[in-house]
Amino acid sequence: QVQLVEAGGGLVQAGGSLRLSCAASGSIASILTMEWYRQAPGKQRDLVASITSGGSTDYADSVKGRFTISMDNAKNTVYLQMNSLKPEDTAVYVCAAHNVRRSYWGQGTQVTVSS
Repeated sequence: QVQLVEAGGGLVQAGGSLRLSCAASGSIASILTMEWYRQAPGKQRDLVASITSGGSTDYADSVKGRFTISMDNAKNTVYLQMNSLKPEDTAVYVCAAHNVRRSYWGQGTQVTVSS
């Protein structure tokens, strides 16, 4: 089992920044990929960013150039640095960890960007 605990969500004005964190615990040695998803009201859950155990990253077009995903292996924590936030970034952000057997999901953290 893998447990994911998220932090860093909140209310921010457009143009501001937030850093989300997702700390993993439990059976973490086999994690291959960690990702951030988001789901806005009335929309599907979309992949925002991903990072592999080898350090490769990928981003949704809507956030590319503004968001950065990173991983601190010593702390077993993945981060999502969000800059130049827009109202359309408002969503519940959820982190996920994947191994060969299954995926694990965090509880989600609300990010609200005001205009």
